[in-house]
Amino acid sequence: MAVMFTGHSLFLAFLMLALSTVEESTSNYSDWVAFAENMDQYEEQKMEAFRTSEKMKKSVIHPSLYFNADEIPALTQKSRMSHLHLFRTIRSAVSVMLSNPSYYLPPPKHTDFAAKWNEIYGNNLPPLALYCLLCPEDKAAFDFVVEYMDRMAGYKDWLVESAPGDEVPLGHSLTGFATAFDFLYASLDDGRRQKYFTKIWTISEELYEYSKVRSWGKQLLHNHQATNMLALLIGALVTDGATESQANTWKHAVVDVMEKTLFLLNHIVDGSLDEGVAYGSYTAKSITQYIYLAQRHFGINNLGNNWLKMHFWFYYATLLPGFQRTVGIADSNYNWFYGPESQLVFLDKFVLKNGMGNWLAQQIRKHRPKDGPMVPSTAQRWSTLHTEYLWYDPGLTPRPPPDYGNPKMHIFPNWGVVTYGAGLPNTQTNTFVSFKSGKLGGRAVYDIVHFQPYSWIDGWRSFNPGHEHPDQNSFTFAPNGQVFVSEALYGPKLSHLNNVLVFAPSPTSQCNQPFEGQLGECTQWLKWTGEEVGDAGGEIVTASQLDDMMFVSGEAASAYSSAMKLKSVYRSLLLLNPQTLLVVDHIEKEEDSPINSISAFFHNLDIDFKYVPYKFMDKYNGAMMDVWDAHYKMFWLDHRGNSPVARIQEAEQAAEFKKRWTQFVNVTFATKSTTARIAYLFYGPYVNISSCRFIEDARSGFQMALNVNNTETIFSVATDYLNLRTRFSYLGFGGYAKVITQGKVTRFGLGTERVENQALATRTVFPFGFKVNIIVGLVLGISLAILAFQWRFYISFSKLLRWILILVITLWFVELVDVWTSCTQPICAKWSSDLTSTKHSAEKEQGRPVSMPDVVITSLPSSGAEILKQLFFNSSDFVYIRIPTGYLDIPETEFELDSFVDACEWKVSDVQSGRFRLLQGWLQSLVKDTKLHLQNIHLHDTSRNNKLIPHSGASKDKKRRPRKKESIVEQRNRLRGSLDKDAEYIKELRRHLAFYPNARPVLSLSSGSWTLKLPFFQEIIGPSLRALYVVRDPRAWIYSMLYKSQPSLYSLRKVPQHLAMLFKAEGRKDKCSLNSGYAFEYEPLREELADSNSKAISVMSRLWVANTAAALRINGDLLPANYLLLKFEDIVGFPQKTAETISTFLGIPLSPASLNQILFATSTNLFYLPYEGEVSSASIQAWQHNMPREEISQIEDICSTLMDRFGYPKFTDLNAAGQQ
Repeated sequence: MAVMFTGHSLFLAFLMLALSTVEESTSNYSDWVAFAENMDQYEEQKMEAFRTSEKMKKSVIHPSLYFNADEIPALTQKSRMSHLHLFRTIRSAVSVMLSNPSYYLPPPKHTDFAAKWNEIYGNNLPPLALYCLLCPEDKAAFDFVVEYMDRMAGYKDWLVESAPGDEVPLGHSLTGFATAFDFLYASLDDGRRQKYFTKIWTISEELYEYSKVRSWGKQLLHNHQATNMLALLIGALVTDGATESQANTWKHAVVDVMEKTLFLLNHIVDGSLDEGVAYGSYTAKSITQYIYLAQRHFGINNLGNNWLKMHFWFYYATLLPGFQRTVGIADSNYNWFYGPESQLVFLDKFVLKNGMGNWLAQQIRKHRPKDGPMVPSTAQRWSTLHTEYLWYDPGLTPRPPPDYGNPKMHIFPNWGVVTYGAGLPNTQTNTFVSFKSGKLGGRAVYDIVHFQPYSWIDGWRSFNPGHEHPDQNSFTFAPNGQVFVSEALYGPKLSHLNNVLVFAPSPTSQCNQPFEGQLGECTQWLKWTGEEVGDAGGEIVTASQLDDMMFVSGEAASAYSSAMKLKSVYRSLLLLNPQTLLVVDHIEKEEDSPINSISAFFHNLDIDFKYVPYKFMDKYNGAMMDVWDAHYKMFWLDHRGNSPVARIQEAEQAAEFKKRWTQFVNVTFATKSTTARIAYLFYGPYVNISSCRFIEDARSGFQMALNVNNTETIFSVATDYLNLRTRFSYLGFGGYAKVITQGKVTRFGLGTERVENQALATRTVFPFGFKVNIIVGLVLGISLAILAFQWRFYISFSKLLRWILILVITLWFVELVDVWTSCTQPICAKWSSDLTSTKHSAEKEQGRPVSMPDVVITSLPSSGAEILKQLFFNSSDFVYIRIPTGYLDIPETEFELDSFVDACEWKVSDVQSGRFRLLQGWLQSLVKDTKLHLQNIHLHDTSRNNKLIPHSGASKDKKRRPRKKESIVEQRNRLRGSLDKDAEYIKELRRHLAFYPNARPVLSLSSGSWTLKLPFFQEIIGPSLRALYVVRDPRAWIYSMLYKSQPSLYSLRKVPQHLAMLFKAEGRKDKCSLNSGYAFEYEPLREELADSNSKAISVMSRLWVANTAAALRINGDLLPANYLLLKFEDIVGFPQKTAETISTFLGIPLSPASLNQILFATSTNLFYLPYEGEVSSASIQAWQHNMPREEISQIEDICSTLMDRFGYPKFTDLNAAGQQ
C-alpha cells in the first residue's frame, strides 16, 4: 500500500511554521497554544494525498482486512504452538455456539431479530469465522457460519425497533459480518459472495447516511462514534474493489473523524477515557482496530500517540485485587464490556513491547469468573478473540509492572481519579481504595471546550459525556479485597447512587425533593447540556502515599447548583492502614444559603452481605456488614459529637437491560452554622478502634484523635487549602494534612520523620502528670493530719483555718514554681524564644523548609527552563512571573547586566557593602510584597494616548534596528500591540493575586547572567529562597542555538555581539574586572574569542563550560534547602519524578493539576517552547540525527569533564548502546 500520511503528525505539520516563533503565553491561568490551523486546507491536502494513493490500488483480494492469504498457513501453525491457549478459547467458544444453535444463530424471522438488542450476532461472527479459517476440516462449524450469515443477509435491515435512533447494533452487525466475509471469502460460492457483498454495501451506505444526521457523527471520544466509524471503515475496505468511488467517500469520512479523535486523545496524558473502564474498553476496542487497519491499508501511523502509551494503566490501575473486578466509575458493569485482553496484547505488540500487556491479559483470562454477575455477557465475551489471536506476540515474555506486589497509589490527573492497591492478588492484606473528583469530560476535553483552541470543536456539542455520573468526591473501599463501599454501577444519574453528599432544602431540586445532588442528575443520561452543568466539576486537591498510608482530598463545590450557595464541599480520605479508612467532609456555605441538612450515602451491591445497624461504644451510630463472620464496620460523628441514626435500605435501579439491586446506608446531619465537619470511619475485622473524636475545630482546619489497635493517632487537615500561608501556619509545612503516631510525624507529600512523643499532651491544659499527683496527695495527707490533730488537741476553728490557709498558699507557691520550670504550654506563659529557636534550628538541620518558598529559576538561554512554568501557573500557591517583560524589567544600576550572559559573579559581600541598592530594593519589593509591587506599576493607556511613550523596559537594547524601514503608523501600531500585550500580562498577574493573595512568586529569569548571582539573591531574599538552576546537554543546547530554527537563535539573539562585549567596558557602566568579580572559568572563553579563527561551535562550547562550571562552584556554597540543580532531559524524560523532586524541595506537595500540566508539556508533542518547537523525548535528542558528527566530537572534547559529571554519555557510547 502507498503511504498516505502519518496520523496526527500531518495534522500538526501545517501548524509548525506559525508556532515555531510563537511567544510564550502571557496568561498565568493557561498555556494553551492557539493552534491557527486552516482545517479546510488540511482536509483538502489530506484528501488529495488519499486520492493519489487510491489511484495506485488494485482490486481487493480477500482476505485482506487483517492479513493476506499467504499468511494463513503461519496463522494455522500458531494455533498448534505459540497461540494454542488462545486457539483453545476460540474453539471452546465455537463449541458452545454449536451446542445451542437456537440461541446463538440469528432468528429465522426478521421481527424476532429486530425485537431486541441484537449486537450478539455481529459480535460472535469474527471468532467463528477465524475458527473456520484455521480448521477448514470442521464442516459442522462451516455449515453453522454459512447458515448464520445467510440469515443475516436475508434481513431487510439490522436495526433494533425499540431503539430507532441508535445505530450501534447496526455497527456491530456490519463489523462482524464484513469481517467474517473477508475471512471466509475463499470458501464461499459465487452466489453467496455476491449476496453478502451486496448486503455489506447496502448497510455501509445506510450507516454513512446516518453519520450525516446522527449525533454520533459529530460527537468525538464517544463509544457510539468509534463503534460505527470502525464498522463503516471495515465495510469500505471489504467492498473497495467493486465500489471504489463510494468506498473512498466512506473511508474519507472515517479517517477525518477518527484522526480528530486520536488527535484529541493525545491530549489525555493518563491514558484514561471519561466514560469509565467498562465503556472505555468499548471505545478502545474500536480505536485499536482502527489504528491497526489505518496503518495496514493507508500507512497512517498513530502508534506514537501518547494516550496509547499510557492506556495500559487504565486497565491495570483500576483493577481490584483478584483481577476480576474494576472500579465502576461512570456507567459500568463489574469490569469490562469488551476485552480487554485484545487491547492489552495490541498495546504490548505495537506500543509497550515489554511483556506487561501480555502479562495482564494472561492474569485477566486466568481469573475470569465462571459464574455470577462478573461473568462477561454472551453478546460480548468472544467478540475480540479474533484480534487478540492476530495481535498476540509470544516473543514478549509476560512480566508484571516493576512495582507489582506492593500496594501503590496511582493518579489519573486528567480523569480526576486516584486508586490505591490496584492490580494485586486477592489476599487478606491487599486493600483497594478509589476516589473520583474530576472535570466533566476529563480535564483535557473540559479545557478544550472552555479555552477553544480549535475552531473545529463546537463546545460541548462536539462531545457526549452522557455516560458520566454526578460523582465528584465519590469513593470506594474494599479492605482485604472485600468490597465494603462500592459504586452503584450502570443506572440513572442520581447523586445518591454515587456515595456523594446531597443537600436540602434546595430551590432548584428536580428530583428527590427537597434534596438535591450534583448538577446534571435526575435522568437516564447525564444532562451535560443543562444550565451550569458544562462548567461543573470537581478537583483532586492532593494525593499522597507514604508506606501503607494514603491521603487524598477533593473539592466539589462547583459540581453543585449555585442556588445552594456552597462555598466548599471538601472531602478528605485517610487510609490509616490497610483496613481503616477515615473520611471527613468539610462543608462551608454562604450566610444566606438555604441549606440546613447534609445527607451522605454509602452503597454496596453485594446483597449477600447486608448492612445492619451498629453502635460504636454505645455512643456513635453506625452500620455493620457480616462477611462469613468477619465484621466490617462504619460509624459517623460531626464536630459537635452528634451521630444521627441512619436509614439502611435496599433499592432497585435500572441498569443496562435489566434491574440491579443495591443496598445503602443513608445518614443525614442537620447544620445551622456556615461550617460543618462530618467524619465517617470504616474499618475491617482485624482492627480495634477504641476512640475517635474531634479535638480541634478551627477556622483553618481540624484535628481528630483516634486510637487504633491501642495506638494513639492525631490527624490534622487544613481545610483552608487554597491559602498557602494558612497551611504553613496550621500544619507547619506547605502540605494539606499530617498524621502523628508512635513518635513520628507523617507529612503527606513530603515524608516522615521522628518527633518527640507529644500526642494528646499538646491539648492538655496542665500536663504535669506524676508531680501533680504527688503534690495533691501531700495536700490531702497533711489536711487529714491537721484534722486529726484538731480532734486530739481541740484547736480552735479560727486558728486551724489560719494554719490551713498558710499551708495552702505554701503548697500553691511550690506547685507554681514547679509549673513554671516544667510547663511549655502557651497557657503557662512559657513563650520561650530559646525553645522556638531550637525548634527552628532542628527543622533546619533536618533539611525541612520553615518558611514559604520564594522561587527563582535561572539557566542559560534556550536551556528549556521555561517548561517549568507548567508546574506553577494556574496554581493557588504560586504566581509565575517572567522577567524581563515590558513592565517588569531589571532596574538600571551602576552595573550593566547583559541580557544573554556575563562573566561576573555577585557575592554576599556586595549586598553587605551596599552595592546595587536599587536592584536590592526592587527585588525585595517584588518578592516580599508581590501584590503591592504589581499594583504600583503604571500601565500606559494606549487607547487614549495617540503618542505612545515606550516603557523603559520595552526597548532596552538601544542598538537594535528594525529590519526594514517602518512608517510612523506601523511603528505606532507595533508599539501599541506590544504594550497592550505587556499590560494584559500585568493585569493577569494582578487578577491571580486577587484570587490568591498569599501565592508565592516564581521569578523566571531569562538571562544567563543570573546563574552566577544566586548567593546575592540568597542574601537579599533570605532563607526562603528556592533557586532552580536548569542545565542542558551541551550538544542539544548548541544544536538548539545554531540549527533548531531559521534564522538561528544564535543570530536572532545576536550572540556574537553579546560575547564580543562580554569582557569590555562600555560608557560609564562598570564591568567586573579580571581581578574583581570575574569568574575565572571564563578565561578559556576569553582566549577563544581573542582567536580570529574561532568558530561558533567552539565558542558556544566554551561558553557552556564556563557558565556551567562557574555556576557549580559559586552555587555549591548554597544550602541544599535553597538550591536545586535540574537537568532539562530529566524534566522531559521523567516529568513526574522530577516534578515530585521539585515539590519536595519547595516543601509543597505536587498537585494532580500541576502533574497533568507537566505531563502534557513533556509527553504529547503538543507543547511548544519559544524557538525550540515541540517538546518530547525524541525532539530533544534531534541533535543525534541532524548535527554533523565532527561538530559533536568537537563539543564533547571541550565539555567532556562536565558532561561526565552530569551523566551525559558520549555519542560513541550512545551508538554502542543502540540508543541512537
